[in-house]
Amino acid sequence: MSVGTIYGLGLGPGDADLMSVRADRLLRNARHVAFFRKKGRKGQARQIVEGMLRDDVIEFPMEYPVTTEIPVTDPRYNELLSAFYAETTAHLRHLSAAGEDVVVLCEGDPFFYGSFMHLYSRLVDHVPVQIVPAITGMSGAWTATGAPITWGDDVLTVLMGTLDQPRLEAHIKATDALVVMKIGRNFDKVVAALKNAGKYDDAWLVEFATMPNQTVNRLRDVGGKITPYFSIIVVHGQGRRP
Repeated sequence: MSVGTIYGLGLGPGDADLMSVRADRLLRNARHVAFFRKKGRKGQARQIVEGMLRDDVIEFPMEYPVTTEIPVTDPRYNELLSAFYAETTAHLRHLSAAGEDVVVLCEGDPFFYGSFMHLYSRLVDHVPVQIVPAITGMSGAWTATGAPITWGDDVLTVLMGTLDQPRLEAHIKATDALVVMKIGRNFDKVVAALKNAGKYDDAWLVEFATMPNQTVNRLRDVGGKITPYFSIIVVHGQGRRP
């Protein structure tokens, strides 16, 4: 019996119309579909593909044991997630060994700050794995602002809001164009870093980019109320142009 292939399927930023043709084809023909979700939630990736799965699909929800309940610096955080990834990897390897292909749904692009990377590193030396790339969430966000993110020789920097404030400020000062992800509980720290780096007034906040509930606002106009997860801050470059 031939082994099955695990597909890391990039869904794009959230609008199903922005999926690639290949992703759509694989998804609609998949017998086994796996996806990440928080306990008690349907899962954003699963929600994106609602109505696109075949009637006899076998779903495998992979429920995170922890997300924001404890800080990432707590040793338990890595212990819990490592055990979780080991367990889910074992299940996927079992399906592959039985000759079954599995599509793993990935928001955005599978190789860009996604959970699938942790499965990939555990699978790639043991079973066939293929990656289906996709439009990233940040691309959807800067497109939503209606302005180019970079011009000419602009340098684009992508930062995680989880960085400490001095590092955030240093990177923000050194770049031309900027994307900040993983804002959530780091919102106040990111805002302070933008202000100290002199780029607060140029920043935009995009929530739920490309989704039906998308919002696009100047950061200075939103106050302290943001969506913890689906939020991206964008600062456009102003570089060389004809």
